[in-house]
Amino acid sequence: MTRPLLSVRNLTIDYVGPASDFRAVDDVSFDIAPGEVFGLAGESGCGKSTIAFAISRLHRPPALIRRESRILLDGRDVLDLPAEALRQFRWREVAMVFQSAMNSLNPVLRVEDQFHDVLKTHGERDRSRRRERIAEVLRLVDIDPDRMRDYPHQFSGGMRQRIVIAICMALNPKLVIMDEPTTALDVVVQREILQRIDELRRRFGFSVLFITHDLGLMAQFCDRIGIMLAGKLVEVDDAATIHDAPKHDYTRQLWAAFPSLHAEHGA
Repeated sequence: MTRPLLSVRNLTIDYVGPASDFRAVDDVSFDIAPGEVFGLAGESGCGKSTIAFAISRLHRPPALIRRESRILLDGRDVLDLPAEALRQFRWREVAMVFQSAMNSLNPVLRVEDQFHDVLKTHGERDRSRRRERIAEVLRLVDIDPDRMRDYPHQFSGGMRQRIVIAICMALNPKLVIMDEPTTALDVVVQREILQRIDELRRRFGFSVLFITHDLGLMAQFCDRIGIMLAGKLVEVDDAATIHDAPKHDYTRQLWAAFPSLHAEHGA
């Protein structure tokens, strides 16, 4: 691998309670190269989203990132960023598509206004230039810019998902985190969304951290895959090896959980 864009080292995260602590992420380390799609797979509750929130520094108490943890983006430790640097870091360097992203748009604000919030916060004071940028990124995801004055409920689920991706692209981030970006979408729309993400990645060169419990979907989309189990990263390899020759028993169990298209069915 070339010098990694993102290096996660010894990441340990606890949820601290009055009586006891729960370890959600346990000494996890991995790298993501420039332009790479890296997947994190595993069952619900295994720590995938907790890692995503740590990279973006979005945790709130009772979550506690332990002192030995390091999250380096281009060599700079995200965990050491002061408040103003952290504000600039989010969306400009790392953007995130959250779970149920198509429902994360504010229903009482026009789509245009939600773009304006991001662009204005990050320094673009000229409204006409902001509108030009909004139109540009909407075209990237095949949304007619004439619809920027519409409200989220006026779009389909797949279109809302693409709008959220466009908001992520507005500041040309180096890393896009996608946490279950195709949840609740039918398989045709899932494929369209992933194809669009891949086209944008190839065009602009950003890296992707792709999080899902759907190992089959991940194997088609990712360069490398990490398998999470109970807060630990138990296996990391290229997608073909994870698919054809997984080393960890849990990875094999994940593949075995997929129903066969050729299995015999009872009457």
